Amino acid sequence: MCGIAGQLGGADSRAELMISGLTHRGPDGVRVEHVAGAALAHARLSIIDLEGGWQPLHAAGSTVIGNGEIYNYVELAEEHQLKGQLATGSDFEPLLCLYAKEGEKAFERLRGMYAFCLLGCDGRAWLARDPFGIKPLYIMQHAGGLAFASEPRAFFKAGLMQTVLDDEAARELLAFNYTLGARTVFQGLRRLAPGEVIEVTGGRIAANQRRLPLPFMGRVASASETGGEARAGTQTRAPGPGFPTPAAARPAPPHKGEGNEASLIRQIDAVLEDSVRVHQRSDVPYGLFLSGGIDSASIATLMARLNERPVTAYTCGFDAPGARDERAQAERVARALNLDWRETSFGEEDFWRIVPEVAWALDDPTADYATLPTYKLAEAAKGSLTVVLTGEGGDELFGGYGRYRRALRPGWLGGRPAEPRGADAGALARWRTEAQAPPGLTPLQQAQWADVATWLPNDLLLKLDRCLMAHGLEGRTPFLDPEVAAFAFPLPDRFKVQGRYGKWLLRKWLEGVCPAAEPWARKQGFTVPVEAWIAPRAADIAARLGQVEAVRRVKPDAPAAFTSAGDGVRWPLLFFAVWSRIHLEGASPAAALASVVGTV
Repeated sequence: MCGIAGQLGGADSRAELMISGLTHRGPDGVRVEHVAGAALAHARLSIIDLEGGWQPLHAAGSTVIGNGEIYNYVELAEEHQLKGQLATGSDFEPLLCLYAKEGEKAFERLRGMYAFCLLGCDGRAWLARDPFGIKPLYIMQHAGGLAFASEPRAFFKAGLMQTVLDDEAARELLAFNYTLGARTVFQGLRRLAPGEVIEVTGGRIAANQRRLPLPFMGRVASASETGGEARAGTQTRAPGPGFPTPAAARPAPPHKGEGNEASLIRQIDAVLEDSVRVHQRSDVPYGLFLSGGIDSASIATLMARLNERPVTAYTCGFDAPGARDERAQAERVARALNLDWRETSFGEEDFWRIVPEVAWALDDPTADYATLPTYKLAEAAKGSLTVVLTGEGGDELFGGYGRYRRALRPGWLGGRPAEPRGADAGALARWRTEAQAPPGLTPLQQAQWADVATWLPNDLLLKLDRCLMAHGLEGRTPFLDPEVAAFAFPLPDRFKVQGRYGKWLLRKWLEGVCPAAEPWARKQGFTVPVEAWIAPRAADIAARLGQVEAVRRVKPDAPAAFTSAGDGVRWPLLFFAVWSRIHLEGASPAAALASVVGTV
């Protein structure tokens, strides 16, 4: 896990300044390298091959800097007989050797979370992001070439661009709690889309492709799906030997265990165990975040099985009247699995202290209040862990959300589409475009796909990346693995949703391997009691919202809305106001909070 930055093309490189803004992502050291036509910078958080894994990494005539982990590096080295060619134990070095043999086709062999820049032995330059979008990568075009970085702050630190708000994107943030697609809230800056691979020639994007996050679906080559590059004068690469482009993504194939629940339970056990095993590959201490839900309990069960020593697990609970607190259930699971369980509490004092810190960390913002306990957990785990496994992705792949079940009901039984509510017609139309599923999927799979394409990368995974990296921790998501996706997504609907239960097959499996998780019990749902902490100050905050320029532009009625509404409106507005003071006006986190809230 690291921070990367650099420039392709041109002579005016500011890589040193860019990477200086990302040292929280890589506290173990920084290296910068200038080569013909490129500058590469890397801030390292040492995870694998602590001595030899420093980047930029050179092998087989190619060079790479990467953020994240390639989990199947051991298998790649064995399958392609690379061991004699490798000089380090780095998980990125086999990629360079494979690229020398087969060019960009090597990118398809990667199993992991990653964002990287590769300068090939054939003179070609590439930027790539993993298909689920677990790791971030941002790009901007300027007179000196194409600059890239792990976080937007790197571009501002280097003076490459000004912090000019995209008002439409900001309205999306307030409507959905995240922004859609590859756009960001900053004009002139975009993300690489999940699975996007860009070839850069002479400091300009020459071609781009996108790999879909579900392995059996193939790839697409569409400017609209990769952030509108065609509108900027670039072209999509024609189908070639490395990136065959089907006319349409293939529908999910019949599942090999269809109709046989016992067989599927054996398969899910093997698939999940294999994923957790490779996600544990690390030369530094690892553990997990454990909630009262079945996703993290599933990860905990397999980690306990695969480790001889008790696995360290952290749980966060809320100290507020009426708050839903999962600590008791998490403790039952921890005791049953003999985990080294550690709890941390989150109260009103934590809330007001952490709000501006989270706003600083989320330079690409998500107004999801789940950022708050995630940040507190990372704060608690720092010092004892460097790698943390989490349960993100379980609901999206196995069909867990209640909105999926509602989408399957007829309207007269309360059914409604699995779409965001409360957005205006224009924002909802844009969401539907981004969420449009490939042909051949069932209605349930279409709803799952919509979350995989929108909410997952631009909210949940962004939250995990920023809140953990702010503390120098690496977050890993075993559910979001190509092998798990290839098993889970094509499952017949009845193995995902039955009656009032989602994640049916996952629950059946967990019932057998960890009964303490109580997979059939009615869950409380995850909420953070932000309203209890905001409400007593609502009138004072509302009076100050109108003084924040970005709030006035994006939501002129914010003071009135804040006074009359609940946390569904209050929390996003409070977050956006503090975020704006920090990232648009240059205030310190403490000063930003004081200007919006007053004395805490």
